[in-house]
Amino acid sequence: MTGRIRICDALTAKEAGGELLVKGWARTVRAGKDVAFLAVNDGSCIANLQVVVEPDIVNYPEVSRLGTGSAVAVRGVLRESPAAGQRYELSATQIEIIGQADESYPLQKKRHSFEYLRTIAHLRPRTNTFGAVFRVRSSLAQAIHRFFAERGFLYVHTPIITANDCEGAGELFRVTTLNMAKPPLKAGEVDYSGDFFAQATGLTVSGQLEGELFAQAFSNIYTFGPTFRAENSNTARHAAEFWMIEPEMAFADLMADAALAEDFLKFLCRHVLDNCTEDMRFFNDQIDKGLLSRIEAVASSSFAVMEYTEAIDHLKKAAVPFTFPVEWGLDLQSEHERYITEQVVGGPVFLINYPKDIKAFYMRQNDDGRTVAAMDLLVPKVGEIIGGSQREERFDLLLERMGELGINEEGLWWYLDSRRWGSCPHAGFGLGFERLLMYLTGMENIRDVIPFPRTPRHAEF
Repeated sequence: MTGRIRICDALTAKEAGGELLVKGWARTVRAGKDVAFLAVNDGSCIANLQVVVEPDIVNYPEVSRLGTGSAVAVRGVLRESPAAGQRYELSATQIEIIGQADESYPLQKKRHSFEYLRTIAHLRPRTNTFGAVFRVRSSLAQAIHRFFAERGFLYVHTPIITANDCEGAGELFRVTTLNMAKPPLKAGEVDYSGDFFAQATGLTVSGQLEGELFAQAFSNIYTFGPTFRAENSNTARHAAEFWMIEPEMAFADLMADAALAEDFLKFLCRHVLDNCTEDMRFFNDQIDKGLLSRIEAVASSSFAVMEYTEAIDHLKKAAVPFTFPVEWGLDLQSEHERYITEQVVGGPVFLINYPKDIKAFYMRQNDDGRTVAAMDLLVPKVGEIIGGSQREERFDLLLERMGELGINEEGLWWYLDSRRWGSCPHAGFGLGFERLLMYLTGMENIRDVIPFPRTPRHAEF
């Protein structure tokens, strides 16, 4: 007999009859005098392997009293199952009880709300829903690296600790070794000159600015790592710690940026449909009934392109009431984005050329003096899923824009250097990994696609 095999491999074996060793956790235990049934899961797939235990097993009394959640090692013979809904079952010849779980185990056989499961985030991966979420998360992460590797992009690890806030939003978590009970003061403000880095530092909100530097040496690069926002936003779409994918391409304009974003999202949609079939079917059946058809539609469609100004015109003519106002110069809200993608276009659409006053300092100014070469990708059901832009490669215009917004050029001297020597057109975008996961799984709360979510007043586990 070979060593331990995964339950997913046992369930997809070519034929019955082989002797196997599986290890996992008992999801359910049903026992009688003459036979006991264990549903064993090891996390390799959503399905359980039914283990049939006869009384001639040496420790049958102990096995028949096992509690839900107990860890076991089972040796047995794989048989064709007479029961409906399962192809195989395992006829046990030996069972080792590795770890007991008693009746206080919080995941008994019943439906638990997502709110309750967040309070036991250390145990929720053992449930069907979260097992599926985190298998898809793992598979998608690997697919992201494969997408960029196949296209010759360099993977860059940008810093977690930084002295710049990228967007200018000032929403950094502070990193310091100072005694904050009695911090050193200078002119009434905290004096960071004696701190570890001799300046104020925080956790990064984006790796983009550093990514731009590498793009101007390696042409095509991407980052994929944790980012942080100290926003006190207690919504289903905000988290204080999340992961971002940020590619950057030298010698590229806005439409090249949009083309990469379209290829990227289609690739990831196709990946989950082809490689996470069982888990995606679960999400479609249990979480979001139209999920598979919606993702298939995105994977096989051509993405439209629409000017921001045209989108405003459509919204003003809309025969539906919006909660938020619609005016040229205002940022679009989710309700506006969904109307455009769902009602006007009927599929994915890039909105391009936004008013410069609602966009970041680094976006390339268009010749009209009013807009910048920015793009947002909108998809049905959620609205914006990707945001990007062509970057301002012209030193004088970048410096002028920073001055208009009050951004300290001394703190970004290194960023400005990239425009002094060998500057070139370049573009990139950002995709929040958790937002992507929400879209592809149908899960409606960002807390439920992160292993251990960090939100206002919550940093347990």
